[in-house]
Amino acid sequence: MKTISSKPLITANFLLQSEIAETLYHKYAKDMPIIDYHNHLCPKTIAENKPMNNITDAWLDGDHYKWRGMRANGIDEKYITGDASLEVRFQKWAETVPYTMRNPLFHWTQLELKRYFNVDTVLQPSTASEIYKQANAVLKEKTPARLLEDMKVEVACTTDDPTDDLRYHKQIAEKGFYTKVYPTFRVDNLFFIGKHSFVSYLEKLSEVSGIQITSHADFLAAIEARVVYFNERGCRLSDFGIGEALVFEEAKNDEVAAIFNRNLKGELLSTIEINKFRSHLFVYLGKQYHKHNWTQQYHLGVIRNNNSRLIEQVGADAGCDSIGDYPVAEFMSKLFNTLNSTDQLAKTITYNLNPSQNEVFATMMGNFQTGGVPGKMQFGTGWWFNDQKDGMEKQINTLSNMGLLSRFVGMLTDSRSFLSFPRHEYFRRILCNIIANDVAEGLLPDDIEFLGGMVQDICYNNALHYFEFQI
Repeated sequence: MKTISSKPLITANFLLQSEIAETLYHKYAKDMPIIDYHNHLCPKTIAENKPMNNITDAWLDGDHYKWRGMRANGIDEKYITGDASLEVRFQKWAETVPYTMRNPLFHWTQLELKRYFNVDTVLQPSTASEIYKQANAVLKEKTPARLLEDMKVEVACTTDDPTDDLRYHKQIAEKGFYTKVYPTFRVDNLFFIGKHSFVSYLEKLSEVSGIQITSHADFLAAIEARVVYFNERGCRLSDFGIGEALVFEEAKNDEVAAIFNRNLKGELLSTIEINKFRSHLFVYLGKQYHKHNWTQQYHLGVIRNNNSRLIEQVGADAGCDSIGDYPVAEFMSKLFNTLNSTDQLAKTITYNLNPSQNEVFATMMGNFQTGGVPGKMQFGTGWWFNDQKDGMEKQINTLSNMGLLSRFVGMLTDSRSFLSFPRHEYFRRILCNIIANDVAEGLLPDDIEFLGGMVQDICYNNALHYFEFQI
């Protein structure tokens, strides 16, 4: 491939197609702080707060987006997740970048290079060596806490198993960083009944909760103890993201208790028994979230671990997940209605990975809005494979048509990388451009001050009020 022009891509008005869009972004959106209410950052890394030092460690490790791009470009796995040197792995990524044209990876790469390292040139083989040196020189002075502060990240919510002791969150709080780092109660492992790992997980849950789990009642008590533990340490969100079809089955307490006990005895459970256990657990957890004024999140529509050979070679989160085509409407309807019928439906955000179901999600959330909490039921931002220009525009347009965009809690990173926060900028530019285009077409009033306030609400204010974090 020929060398790409050195003309800067990330200009002041990148993605902004009119003067109105420019005004909305630069005057109202650009300088708003960030509340990143869902990510996969490592609390230990933040607490230790050591300089990042190397861009390969900070940028490529754990980033399955880049891994997928490199594999599609024919790069050998040893240069992606293998034992090749850090610089060689970076060079292999640089070889891939020119081939990512029109993939969001191209925009993200250049935006992150510009914001963190003031690099204007396109990453490619001819520029890789110089960019590698320049980035590493910056990272020698940049700790995780500093990188977060540079991006004005006021809140970052990590993703944590119920058995986590949250020691690093405590250490972070004690150090008084600019960014408040709070845990999120990620419950996936509680649902894996029927798998061999479930019994060993119960042992761990028993240990951390101080409750010996010998019955279903013990199991629920242990969960409640962990919810209280997380709540006392600033947790205000839960999350769920199992990648499979979900079926809601009505089940009584005694019936679920018997199913649980059969599993403890090593007996095999039927699919309907597993669904009854899970359905009961969804409702129990939902009531706990409502009790503590948490927001519950559901990441739905993913089919995980498709490539068994790659999983065996690399391990979990290898980058071989994709969009699923599961039915979700009936599950959401029954779960939310069950909780709502007793007035115990917590604030809720659903994230959809299958864009063909955007309208399904958006209209389902509208069924359960209620007085007192504006935007209580949220159709969440474009997630994962939809976390790009087209996906964000589709989500914004669907939400606008089916709900209230003005009450939207906005963007998140959903990332393991400390260099991913310009995704908020990307979203903000896209949002401003969409609104500006509507003004130009006479679809919205030419009232920049009012629209600018709406932009600021979506970028920051709505999330601030919705989650009620201590900032």
